[in-house]
Amino acid sequence: MIRFPWARRFLIIQRLPVARTIAASMALWAIPLFAQGPAAGQAPSPILSTQQVDQMCQRMTQLMQAGGVAIPELQRAAAPVIENVRQACGELQMRPGRGQASYVLLMNLRAYLTLADAVPKPFPFPEVAQRQLTELRDGSTRLDSHFRALLESKDTQLSSSDPDNRKRYADANRRLAQPAPSKPRVVFYGDSITDFWRLNEYFPESDYLNRGISGQTTGQMLGRTKPDVIDLHPQAVVILAGTNDLARNIPLTEIEDNYLMMADLLSAGRIRVIFASVLPVSDYHKDQNPAYERTPGRPPAFIKALNDWLQSLCVQRGYTYLNYYSAMIDTAGLMQRDLSDDGLHPNPMGYRIMAPLANNAIARTAGPAEPPKPRSRRQTSK
Repeated sequence: MIRFPWARRFLIIQRLPVARTIAASMALWAIPLFAQGPAAGQAPSPILSTQQVDQMCQRMTQLMQAGGVAIPELQRAAAPVIENVRQACGELQMRPGRGQASYVLLMNLRAYLTLADAVPKPFPFPEVAQRQLTELRDGSTRLDSHFRALLESKDTQLSSSDPDNRKRYADANRRLAQPAPSKPRVVFYGDSITDFWRLNEYFPESDYLNRGISGQTTGQMLGRTKPDVIDLHPQAVVILAGTNDLARNIPLTEIEDNYLMMADLLSAGRIRVIFASVLPVSDYHKDQNPAYERTPGRPPAFIKALNDWLQSLCVQRGYTYLNYYSAMIDTAGLMQRDLSDDGLHPNPMGYRIMAPLANNAIARTAGPAEPPKPRSRRQTSK
């Protein structure tokens, strides 16, 4: 099965008689992919969206393939460069925003253009082929702006005075009233899976606070545990985190250390800890968007290993283990197709499965905090 329309077009070109190849190639590639510009009055963002990068990858590959048809010498000389572009685009589809892959893509586009300038061209050189090379240069320039803006963005994040984004909930935390004795206050603490969860719709009349921030890792959550959890004086906290750590290749041992440090801080603050399992992921929706191929960045074996460790920790320390994983996995070891629209985040059906499980875990966990046990004193001899 041919995935992209341009690939089908290229196969058609390869089957045409040689005398008609260049003319047919030029006709097929004459319409640019990015004919639509930004809306009036809006300046384009230097950083491309994931979808824009994916579209540009497809278009750049199309143009390089077409250039090889119009310039036979270029087709042979640039074959390794085109393959490098393909691989870089594939990595960016699986892990959007990666600086290394963006750099490889840009450098190989420049290498292709250098080869295109160096190899001999047929005379007269088709006008459409010249326009395609111009479009390829423009695309390379646009990707250069994207890469520079991406580096600047990463540098800003590293030098930020608020790397953990404590300001996100600072105002809401200041305005928050003291918890009512009749309702247990519970903080749902996590990343985008928590951030996107409309708790008031699933838990009406409950004092459940959402303190999820999209894209965060356990290390960032550790940095805001005091202002976003401890200082709110909840009876319990539901921690759902770790999937973004896996996507960023953070070692399991480091994730586990962050879990432990969060739990130590919360226990010292007399807050009962509920650790939720990391959710399964799937690749079922990758045909809609290549970025929805989730398992390469979040290997199911790593998710299972992390959940096994979490469950063991809860048994050892007396925490509550909230097992979303077993309720949402299918026979293939992936998230059930109907529970997510992108293979990562639960859709309303997914949250409807999670809500009663969370409520049950909270009912088993939240309650009057136990008074601290007096420390034993050693008897001194008289």
